[in-house]
Amino acid sequence: MILQLKNIFKGYGDPQKNNFRRVLEDLNLEVDTNQKIAIAGPSGSGKTTLLNLIGTLDQPDSGEITFKGTKITGYSQGQLAHFRNLELGFIFQLHHLLPQFTIWENVLLPVLPIKKIAGKAEKEWAEHLLRKVGIWEQRFQKPSELSGGECQRTAVVRALINKPQLILADEPTGALDEQNAGHLAQLLNHISGEEGVSLIIVTHSSELASQMDKVYHLKNGELK
Repeated sequence: MILQLKNIFKGYGDPQKNNFRRVLEDLNLEVDTNQKIAIAGPSGSGKTTLLNLIGTLDQPDSGEITFKGTKITGYSQGQLAHFRNLELGFIFQLHHLLPQFTIWENVLLPVLPIKKIAGKAEKEWAEHLLRKVGIWEQRFQKPSELSGGECQRTAVVRALINKPQLILADEPTGALDEQNAGHLAQLLNHISGEEGVSLIIVTHSSELASQMDKVYHLKNGELK
């Protein structure tokens, strides 16, 4: 098992006032190594909140999150930043590429906080991934010169550059047309299997969800 969430509770607002809203309540989840899961649910059900908790971008009010047997809910901010950079990869609905940098520079950026400079091994890995997703020839172009699908494929490479154990994707096909969404779904499924990476996807896409090993539905703060 790579990830375990146990008795997670998360709410927003003042618990002593009427504006308090329970988002997640007594939530439990287990993800195995190399497993691909999708999380579906209506808007406002807490899907992104859950993904942010797993990604340590937010903290639960109570409960435990364990990664590879180590409790991470008690980590300091410095430990959490190091953990996110090494162990997790993030893909968002919007690619969030830096417009002033080339694709090559964008995908190598996550290496810099760890090694200060991208070495031969990192550059060879970046080339391998860019070739795999079919945008090696566009590596010196900037995001504004690429299609939406090409930018999102770049975001996939960036998420994989530090060889994370877990990829978190929040509506990764939400801003793409049907054809590009289908291509990205196939790509994520293929890369997860070939590179041995676990995958958690929040999605409204039934096509994307159907390619995962397991689909959870989030409703009333619980996963089913």
